[in-house]
Amino acid sequence: MPPAQTTPLVVPELYINRELSWIEFNYRVLAQALDERTPLLEQAKFSAIFSNNLDEFFMVRVASLKSQVDAGLTTLSDDGLTPQQQLEAIQAKLRPLLELQQQHYRHSLKSHLAEYGLLMIDYANLNEAQRHWVDDYFRSAIFPVLTPLAVDPSHPFPFISNLSLNVAVLVRDPDTGQQEFARVKVPQKNLPRFVQIPTELSGRHPAPVFSAVPLEQVVAFNLELLFPGMSVEGHYFFRVTRDADLELRDLEADDLMEALEEGLRKRRRGGEVVRLEVADEVPESVLQLLMQGTAVEEEDVYRVSGPLGLDDLMSLLAVPLPQLKDRPHKGRTSPLLARAQKGLLEDGSLKAEEFESIFSVIRRGDVLLQHPYDLFSTSVEEFLNQAADDPLVLAIKMTLYRTSKDSAVIAALIRAAENGKQVMALVELKARFDEDNNIQWAKRLESSGVHVVYGVLGLKTHTKILLVVRKEKERLNSYVHIGTGNYNARTSSLYTDFGLLTARPEFGADLVELFNYLTGFSKQQSFRRLLVAPVTLRKRKLGLIQREIDHARAGRGGHVRAKMNSLVDPGIIALLYEASQAGVTIELVIRGMCSLRPGLEGISDNIRVVSVIGRFLEHSRVFWFANAGEPEVYLGSADWMSRNLDRRVEAVAPIEDPALRHQLEAVLDLYLNDAGGWHMRGDGSFEQLPSDGDGQRAQATLMERWRGGLSPARKAVA
Repeated sequence: MPPAQTTPLVVPELYINRELSWIEFNYRVLAQALDERTPLLEQAKFSAIFSNNLDEFFMVRVASLKSQVDAGLTTLSDDGLTPQQQLEAIQAKLRPLLELQQQHYRHSLKSHLAEYGLLMIDYANLNEAQRHWVDDYFRSAIFPVLTPLAVDPSHPFPFISNLSLNVAVLVRDPDTGQQEFARVKVPQKNLPRFVQIPTELSGRHPAPVFSAVPLEQVVAFNLELLFPGMSVEGHYFFRVTRDADLELRDLEADDLMEALEEGLRKRRRGGEVVRLEVADEVPESVLQLLMQGTAVEEEDVYRVSGPLGLDDLMSLLAVPLPQLKDRPHKGRTSPLLARAQKGLLEDGSLKAEEFESIFSVIRRGDVLLQHPYDLFSTSVEEFLNQAADDPLVLAIKMTLYRTSKDSAVIAALIRAAENGKQVMALVELKARFDEDNNIQWAKRLESSGVHVVYGVLGLKTHTKILLVVRKEKERLNSYVHIGTGNYNARTSSLYTDFGLLTARPEFGADLVELFNYLTGFSKQQSFRRLLVAPVTLRKRKLGLIQREIDHARAGRGGHVRAKMNSLVDPGIIALLYEASQAGVTIELVIRGMCSLRPGLEGISDNIRVVSVIGRFLEHSRVFWFANAGEPEVYLGSADWMSRNLDRRVEAVAPIEDPALRHQLEAVLDLYLNDAGGWHMRGDGSFEQLPSDGDGQRAQATLMERWRGGLSPARKAVA
């Protein structure tokens, strides 16, 4: 079958494959672990994130490509590759990175952690007292839950669950001389990956702070108890990754929840195996058994010269060695909201005459929030809590994409419903890997009297919006929050995001109509101020870029600055190339995937791309257009990806207040000039330019400015 042809908006040579660009992003994550300037336990964290990212990449992106290959599809990607060619390119690019990660763990991280009293000990290197304790632990805490599964003509190869760690065991019957094969699953669900050994058994003075042995080694070196009367001749670790993407038809709400619950049950077991990881020393005969049992090909096998599943390194952050971690950061209350904290009024920290409601603050002027520097709890949650308890508030409507397990947001919505307010929550059930959590929240909200809806048929609702309707002097006034991040207290301290609190009537009117679009049969085709996908966002974004082209061609100059997670949409990329050729200066801060090639002579000379990776996950989206000296700035939840522009419900808001526009411009300046930023080359690779140590790092600078008492963005202007 010849490759299917499409008419590309960008010729393939000018487009970087999104999967390969994602791997480049994950390399930048790994580079944080490899950087000796990164504190040691933070190195462990970044190595864990690298592994966890890869697991999801295989479960979704690689699984999708393999499904296309299995279906015989040869449709070319935007860069001109078939699904099979993309898989081959992924494998070639990944294998050296996996070896880099293992070399770092074996030859750097372990030894340097040991210098500070954190010992990661292989079973073979335990002293006699430690080995005795570990073996006792095995007999009492591990042995009773293990189930060895033989593989022979009467015992088929067992099902291997997704991301489980396993031991392939070779045993020999001394009576018959017959060698047999068995599989033992390592019980990770209720046991720590690294079994902590009493430090007093180390024989060291002073005793280490923490010493542990990998759980799989504890199992492997006690296998004789599982196979009494047999001779254990070898053990080899392996791990599988399965297709975990949920394929869902466009179903009505009740059917969708039922289909999701059934899909989640299937996901827990997993679909087809898309990756088999094995210990490097596994013999070919055992590897062939594993490949046959998991139905994988040679190209799906990844030999690993070290521990499998290094995402478990994240648990080391619990070890009490603060000198090996980043300095703790706790956000503060935005100064504009300092007197609007009801909790301070109730505990006496704030006098009654000093208190003002958060609605009074927002009426006075727009409030720009920057997380994690501004606390989520004293801004967004405070807004929602005051709305839930305020007798003048009549209605609350919001979208929920991902929220934390012990969510004050959910509690406030329930309390508002109990207080007799009209409360509507749009819960996006299809938020990948949060489906189960969202189903549980949806059920709890519904049982508490909240009107719960599940979005627009055929679209995923990704926008982060909150509307409060309040009766004031016989009028209904609207108060709005529009953000770039989820209503999630946990991630608000880990991700960088912006939020806007405003009482501008046009914003409120737009959200009223947008929620009608989300909950009813509205076919709204225009909005006053908001850019809404899939209705107006693509057209308006292209129009804003085109306006810069027109300004440049008319001699008025053109300038675009944008910060986002990913840029892969061919239509946007094609217009950015045209803009560059027209003389528009284009400066982009992109954390993840970027399919545009910057700096190509005659094509993208005027485009530069910077990526910033730091202790916080960069998640905010900001878009700035010079507009011939009258700049326009927007923030919202949408990246420049086809899915965000065409297949999701998104909202992007203009920043009307000139002072807030200046604050966002200053933040963009910081990121574009980050001393540790990664600069993208035309071939898709990134280079971290050498720094003399005196340059500003965006996140560190913002934290220091926060500690100085001013809002990070406001002080950036100063």
